[in-house]
Amino acid sequence: MKKRTVAVLLSCVLAIGMFTGCGNKSTNDTKQTNAEEDQKAADEVAKLIDDIYVQERTDETDDQCVAAKEAWDKLTDAQKELVEGENADPDYFGRDTGDASKDDPLNEDGIGEKELLVVSFGTSFNDSRTADIGGIEKALQEANPDWSVRRAFTAQIIINHVQARDGEKIDNVDQALQRAVDNGVKELVVQPTHLMHGAEYDELVDTLADYEDKFDKVSVSEPLLGEVGEDAMVVNEDKEKVAEAITAEAVKTAGYDSLDAAKEDKVAFVFMGHGTSHTAKVSYSQMATQMKDLGYENVFIGTVEGEPEETACENVIESVKEAGYTKVILRPLMVVAGDHANNDMAGDDEDSWKSQFEASGAFDSVDTQIFGLGEIPEIQQIYVEHTKNAMESLGETSSASASGTQSVPEDGVYSAKFDTDSSMFHAYETLDGRGTLTVKDGKMTFHVSLQSEKILNLFVGKAKDAKKDGADVLEPTKDTVTDPEGKEETVNGFDIPVKKLDEEFDLALIGTKGKWYDHKVSITDVQPQ
Repeated sequence: MKKRTVAVLLSCVLAIGMFTGCGNKSTNDTKQTNAEEDQKAADEVAKLIDDIYVQERTDETDDQCVAAKEAWDKLTDAQKELVEGENADPDYFGRDTGDASKDDPLNEDGIGEKELLVVSFGTSFNDSRTADIGGIEKALQEANPDWSVRRAFTAQIIINHVQARDGEKIDNVDQALQRAVDNGVKELVVQPTHLMHGAEYDELVDTLADYEDKFDKVSVSEPLLGEVGEDAMVVNEDKEKVAEAITAEAVKTAGYDSLDAAKEDKVAFVFMGHGTSHTAKVSYSQMATQMKDLGYENVFIGTVEGEPEETACENVIESVKEAGYTKVILRPLMVVAGDHANNDMAGDDEDSWKSQFEASGAFDSVDTQIFGLGEIPEIQQIYVEHTKNAMESLGETSSASASGTQSVPEDGVYSAKFDTDSSMFHAYETLDGRGTLTVKDGKMTFHVSLQSEKILNLFVGKAKDAKKDGADVLEPTKDTVTDPEGKEETVNGFDIPVKKLDEEFDLALIGTKGKWYDHKVSITDVQPQ
């Protein structure tokens, strides 16, 4: 009886084991199937994101943006974490970058005849777009109430990202220009918020050339840092203003009364730009030169791309370490505080600048300030000034034109303004941008004392013609001027023949490097002297 009972029990146990084994297999198969389905759903969304992560807008772009967001919204939280593609990741839709509704895309019609088109690379970080790009746009609108300010981005990738995630539509450059044409704009001023005359600026100018004949007047303003210059030692008024503004803001944010106080505390400020392989990369070296010229010994310039070479992260770390600073504050040298500022500079990945500075073991502390240049009022005013100069080139604020001055005044000597397309090519700083216009026997000659002796010759016409044999090159005079401190200085002056007032003409120049450069100038605001 006992043996029989034991046998029955063993049979039951085996049966239960068989059922249990089958149950485990079934459960595992279900889990595997669910995991595969989750990954498939995530992969489909990743593909939709990659499809709109492109730099070219097509007829399908709007529908693709909607499809990507709708597919994302259908995913579970677990599935969203699985999204990974060539460019896709969970942060594409999932990262909180602020409230997009606070931003104004400035894409309305009803523009009128005068448009100020503000062109930016763009950012998908909502708070930065509102504070930095929006801050510049608002400052420009306030300074120019008679003009309609509109926006365009050059990065279609960013335009698509914002449209898909937030439903905000921002014009690309072609869309914005076509909108201007459709609205009957006659006078167009384009103000790039780009840092320098780099690849983005060049592409903007190329695109604008296709629309130039559709407007009565077109003028493109200078980027933030103005003219590039010939080498790393060349600086200008724009770079000086930028250096002063960003350093003052960084010092104030860090809680110091002055840069010297921060220096005494062994603090170094490192401004991280993007970097570029374009010839304009010398602008970063020039900014480093400008910091030195201002006596900012504890301020350093770096770039994400490491171009130019001395701006690479490892080289900047070495420079700061050799200078003896034990505390570091990183801040972007970028108009917006977007992906580069948040990830490449301040991110937690081991290749971020913050992580690399910490990993060097050379510093007691490494802090970050995640603010773009665009929200600094002094930076905004530089753009305002650049826009003003561009408008003046259209004759918008020319006193001579407004007062009806004749194209050739009566014989005599007059004071007049020397308007140029470059912040590096201008009258000496204490002359308020002016020179002397002499009219004799109906012929006009304008004399201007330039900023230094670095411009060796001028030529009325294009640079290509200045190089030809027999070209009528203007020779300099040696002018004595008084600097802001009351000291006398010798600079080069030139007598320039003028055919018409209030009208741009070509004036090429050659500097100490022996290269001719094209420029546009005009003689305006003629006043009796």
